[in-house]
Amino acid sequence: MIKLTARQEQILNLIKDAIENTGFPPTRAEIANELGFKSANAAEEHLQALARKGAIEISPGTSRGIRLLGNVAAAAEPALPKVPAALLMSLPLIGRVAAGSPILAQENLEASYNVDPALFSAKPDFLLKVRGWSMRDAGIMDGDLLAVKKIDSAKNGQIVVARIGDEVTVKRYKKTGTLIELLPENPDFKVITVTPEDEFALEGLAVGLMRSWH
Repeated sequence: MIKLTARQEQILNLIKDAIENTGFPPTRAEIANELGFKSANAAEEHLQALARKGAIEISPGTSRGIRLLGNVAAAAEPALPKVPAALLMSLPLIGRVAAGSPILAQENLEASYNVDPALFSAKPDFLLKVRGWSMRDAGIMDGDLLAVKKIDSAKNGQIVVARIGDEVTVKRYKKTGTLIELLPENPDFKVITVTPEDEFALEGLAVGLMRSWH
């Protein structure tokens, strides 16, 4: 059993809640803001202590690279009886999206998976295979399967699947007045500014993440 201080327990619960509610771990800045720390460095020190105790794993160089480990991960996911097949939902897996085609068009479908809908913060409509590293610091890696719920509007800060012209991209959404920006979570990538001339549509909202499916 891992022995934690009250503050470490508090931070661990914050991480669990963020993953449960959004599908993603919090950033250092979000932890600091939530707990009233003066800087993100204070949050980092507590995270390093949790990592040394084996409660979490930290991926270097990423703002959301926090993964629950061992008994902690098991505790974060209540032990449920095996889900009956009748309760599983079938989700289409969308690979590379053909130019100009609807995202759920047959030609974009790579496979389908039967999954437990309780795994996600909201009921998804499809899985999208992530390509590239523009959202690395949000813990979304090349090859991951992003669970996506179809929407036609989003709130600032949410991670969305958006279409600009013939391109489909995963980014963090920000709208100021009439200006829409799609923000990467990797400094090697540029912010995408959507102009009134662009063909733009929101394809969905990220509600969870899957990795290492075989």
